[in-house]
Amino acid sequence: MNGAESLLQTLVECGVEVCFTNPGTSEMHFVAALDKQDGMRSVLGLFEGVVTGAADGYARMAGKPACTLLHLGPGLANGLANLHNARRARVPLVNIVGDHATYHRHLDAPLTSNIAGFAEPVSGWIRASESSQSVAADGAAAVAAAMTPPGQIATLILPADTAWGPAAGPARPVVAPARRAPDGAAVDAVAAALRSGERCAVLMNGAALSERGLELAGRIAQKTGAQLFADTFVTRIARGAGRVDVQRVPYFGEQAAEVLAPYRHLILVATKAPVTFFAYPGKPSELTPDGCATHVLSTPEQDTLAALEALCEAVGARNTTPATQTAQKLTLPRGALTAQSAAQTLGCLFPDGAIIVNESATSGFAIPSLTAAAAPHDWLDLTGGAIGQGLPTAVGAAVACPGRRVLALEGDGAGMYTLQALWTMAREGLDVTTVIFANRKYAILQVELLRVGAGNPGRKAEDMLSLSRPDLDWVKLANGMGVPATRATTAEEFNNQLARSLAAPGPGLIEVVL
Repeated sequence: MNGAESLLQTLVECGVEVCFTNPGTSEMHFVAALDKQDGMRSVLGLFEGVVTGAADGYARMAGKPACTLLHLGPGLANGLANLHNARRARVPLVNIVGDHATYHRHLDAPLTSNIAGFAEPVSGWIRASESSQSVAADGAAAVAAAMTPPGQIATLILPADTAWGPAAGPARPVVAPARRAPDGAAVDAVAAALRSGERCAVLMNGAALSERGLELAGRIAQKTGAQLFADTFVTRIARGAGRVDVQRVPYFGEQAAEVLAPYRHLILVATKAPVTFFAYPGKPSELTPDGCATHVLSTPEQDTLAALEALCEAVGARNTTPATQTAQKLTLPRGALTAQSAAQTLGCLFPDGAIIVNESATSGFAIPSLTAAAAPHDWLDLTGGAIGQGLPTAVGAAVACPGRRVLALEGDGAGMYTLQALWTMAREGLDVTTVIFANRKYAILQVELLRVGAGNPGRKAEDMLSLSRPDLDWVKLANGMGVPATRATTAEEFNNQLARSLAAPGPGLIEVVL
């Protein structure tokens, strides 16, 4: 048994079942070892941003890490944007990055780089194996590090000779630390705020947005009159009919400040106090209202469900029935195809148990309100703001949850960052319906150009925010990747095309021309 084989067997015994990969020469012994390990599924991505984004989506839905396999520092660097998003999502992920053999590194060959330096900003744990005999133990430690609450990226650097050298065998799994118990004093302080008679807002993320977390939060809100909020962009949230609905903090700072202004207490559950995405001249960056007291019920590292259960007891809400979304029958739209009518179609046609990956940007502003009472579904967001996450995350979610339909709601500009994910969908036969909102511009940047006070755009500025000349042809792009695709220009066309795609096995793409 060599080091790569011992590492793979260790990963499988630690519960890692999927490897998303784009390998190179230094990783060939790991690639060869995949043939000897039936417990590890390998999924090829044609760009490292697809690999890392898919590992993020898998972890969000599976609740455990996949591993990546990346080629040296440049391969890791190609995947950094979606590793940034995964770090912000606080998901477990094991990065395996190949390196030159230990005796080759000092020669400064062309691909030599500071791999740890690339990994450090996105990793909670980094280790470089120095011996084939230690690789297995390093792998077990990496999995435990990734599973350390609330979840983090563990990067294991694998020099080529530690993969091909002899190893004694796999290592035993390492038990990850448990989530910290809720703080009793914090629960009491929050309960006192909820009983104060002053208006309270509860801002949530993480496990608080699971179906169980929302049920507990809904009981508390129903008992105390508190208003429930979720962060603008969340890792995963249970939505739809029969579930507790939560208002999102608006993206634009002025709107967020207005929504939060009436509250005298802000209760944080697995999140931090809200801030604007960017700084704007003459405008505040922090969104907590003046005179509003902030209370931390639980940090992301703590057991959020236990904290909510304790708070239910403290405010006498254990037997309270929460308010939930009532199923509403929307009517399929007719006529012009707009962002609003497309959202209405989605609200009508979301299948039960769907997984929604949302990177629709400005074209998707109407979708949350028009799908709140749709069939029960899980919703995944762009957590770190680095676009190009949507299509890869849909790949990972589909791998994690076979049998559930994934809808990737994607802006045309963001989709171009990682369109190679379509090829992986086709190759793996994944049940992913991709909806491309083709407004042929970076519309959000057109808005932001004005918001930052940069002045009215001229020809050059407008040209930098346009996706025309030539127009992108998503039908041809998808077909070239092996994904069946159609184009919708009316509401009726989108209704019919979406219904057909959702009913057909495997991937499909619809270009919605706005």
